[in-house]
Amino acid sequence: MSTAPRDLFELPMDDGVEILIRRGGNPNGTRLYLSNGNGFAIDGYRVFWEPLLADFDLVLFDMRNHGRNIPTGADGHTYLQMARDIGSIFRSVNDRLGDKKSVGVFHSMSARAAMKHAVQMEWVWDALVLFDPPNVPLSGHKHYDAMRGFELKLAEWAVGRADRFTSPEELRAYWAGNRAQRNWTEQGRTDMAKAVLRPDGDGYTLVCRRELEAMIYLAALSMDFWPPASAYGGPVKLIGADPDAPDMPPIGAANRALVTEGGYEYESITGTGHLLQIERPEECRRALLSFLKKLALA
Repeated sequence: MSTAPRDLFELPMDDGVEILIRRGGNPNGTRLYLSNGNGFAIDGYRVFWEPLLADFDLVLFDMRNHGRNIPTGADGHTYLQMARDIGSIFRSVNDRLGDKKSVGVFHSMSARAAMKHAVQMEWVWDALVLFDPPNVPLSGHKHYDAMRGFELKLAEWAVGRADRFTSPEELRAYWAGNRAQRNWTEQGRTDMAKAVLRPDGDGYTLVCRRELEAMIYLAALSMDFWPPASAYGGPVKLIGADPDAPDMPPIGAANRALVTEGGYEYESITGTGHLLQIERPEECRRALLSFLKKLALA
């Protein structure tokens, strides 16, 4: 956070793992819960969420084995447990800080976990906003093969990626010259490089081990989870990457198909890929706020 959080505390999950919670912003505003995508960390999304501090009560946390959390290994590193974690965090934050209007704002892996929690476990939100969840349709769907190939390539890449760096600057410089991160804001690259690395002896290492990152990519292929908007029990909006942008991952097109078939409120951000919140943060905030204003939550 750019300013010291008003509250900083750890919460135990139902399997004993602890998740660090940071709360800041406007205590009178709607409470927004924000978390990260696979292999990333919520501090790396600062260009997106920092301007929200003026009007909203922000609860920021990294998913297990990510960011500021102490790594705990493969036990529990599943979508099922991460969905349970979201429920545990919501209830424990309410117990500690009091009930209030609350919105889940999740990206990628955390968005997929939030979908599973909301549809298969419980609906706890006044609204849910999903930024480009990696939705894989059921086998036989016209977008299945593209998404399967994409997740397999990501898993192969993850297990072979560099996991040690001399400094966060080394990782930032790598991203600056890499096609996949070419549209990230410069500040986003700097913040994310710091957020995903941890000092380790004379260098830095990835907080989320590359094998754990690969596990999540592979898990997406066996969830068989393609729910309609009506399954949630409350208002939900999907904000996706540009489905028509050239040389972008197939997630944008798959999400547009889910929206069309499932009746979601939807907005895509022109010219963006999967990390849309740090590519075009202002446009992503507008897409979020337009939904919340319509629901009298902003």
